[in-house]
Amino acid sequence: MAVQKLYAGAKLREIRSRLQLTQKDFAARLGVSLPYLNQMENNNRPVSTAVVLALAREFGTDVTELSTGDSERMVTDLREALADPVFPAPAPSAADLRLVASNAPGVARALLALHRAYRQTHERLASLDEALGREDQMLRASPWEEVRDFFHYCDNYIDAVDRAAEHFAQGPDPIDGRAVAALERRGIKVQFSDIEMLRHYDSGGRTLTLSTKASQATRRFQLLHQVALLTQNDLLEATLDLARFQSDEARAIAKIGLANYFAGAAQLPYGAFLAAAQESRHDLEMLADRFGASIEQVAHRLSTLQRPGAKGVPFFFVRVDQAGTITKRHSATRLQFARYGGACPLWNVHQAFETPGRFLRQLAETPDGVRYFCLARDVSKPGGSFRAPVRRYAIGLGCEIRHAEALTYADDMDLTNPTAFEPIGISCRICARPNCHQRSVPPLEQGLRIDLDRRGVLPYAIDAQSGS
Repeated sequence: MAVQKLYAGAKLREIRSRLQLTQKDFAARLGVSLPYLNQMENNNRPVSTAVVLALAREFGTDVTELSTGDSERMVTDLREALADPVFPAPAPSAADLRLVASNAPGVARALLALHRAYRQTHERLASLDEALGREDQMLRASPWEEVRDFFHYCDNYIDAVDRAAEHFAQGPDPIDGRAVAALERRGIKVQFSDIEMLRHYDSGGRTLTLSTKASQATRRFQLLHQVALLTQNDLLEATLDLARFQSDEARAIAKIGLANYFAGAAQLPYGAFLAAAQESRHDLEMLADRFGASIEQVAHRLSTLQRPGAKGVPFFFVRVDQAGTITKRHSATRLQFARYGGACPLWNVHQAFETPGRFLRQLAETPDGVRYFCLARDVSKPGGSFRAPVRRYAIGLGCEIRHAEALTYADDMDLTNPTAFEPIGISCRICARPNCHQRSVPPLEQGLRIDLDRRGVLPYAIDAQSGS
């Protein structure tokens, strides 16, 4: 097997600059000629084994600094950014991307920052859409929205909390028994009763009561939630301190969110769950059965598998109610949900209410040209008695089409046929499609043409050339 040559010019220049040495002095300390060092720093020659050893001997340099890890991560980020339809095809080759990452990392970072800024314009449009939909809080986001955005911009992955939950879940004992034992060690009794609420902790009586009306998966989740509040309080508070929320209400809501995050991560520990997801090709029912979780818990957890160095398929996850209002949303993909109101009516998540108990599949394309595989299913949450109300939702899970082959649900679908993809949008106000038969309001960035003598599907025509 051929040994991969090590090109680390940018890292050599960084080390020399940190040591405040000229090229001549640096070359002398390394035992190489000045031209040879110059060629290595410009990636015209690979770094030799002798130079690596000299760096460790002369300067105590950690030779792992010279590894291509940073460069490879940058190549991955560049490849993902340049796959955006805004860039012309074909994308640069892997060799070209490695050359840019190695020789001009500053330029590469600038390009990535520019692409991030471009994507953030869509977020700003979504924010404007949200502001137009609110009547009373035009200048300040509500505490709930502030917390929602905190998790969104963390990619819905909180590393310290996730690792703490995974550590808690380690061991041969069932997670329920481990959770009960953790509370009992603190003098807290766990009991089950026919109560209306899901969970009640009596701090004075040191008693946690869980509802027998809830499903086993829900009881386990609520048990782990209380474990997080009582055993991981310092970690949760430190995370909240870093977030710097604007109000006590937002901080309290976020603490509930972090405890929920711990509960989900303990019930579905990162390493074991990621391996099982890959092995089952993301079969939600198999995963739910294996880990004793609900379909919704599994789908939501799949959208959080964004640990650096061990990422899963980047999914989006959304939950909507029967009125079409989004009650949960997260996206590790380029798809950004409407921040106010409902989702696009052309999306299959709305049809899930019509086919209870079935998974619906859809190939979809957003206005920016990105194609997705979408999965939807209804979720019912019984109240535990005949007269108790049943809460009904639909959940949506999906990924960009380049990841669809990792999903068992996509096996018999024509992923290469452009006509198989249905056009969907995000919100009518930020969707530029001119001929959508489901449009409810005009787009923000396009002008309108009104013709009193003609009427199509809409009472106006959208001027696609007028967008800014």
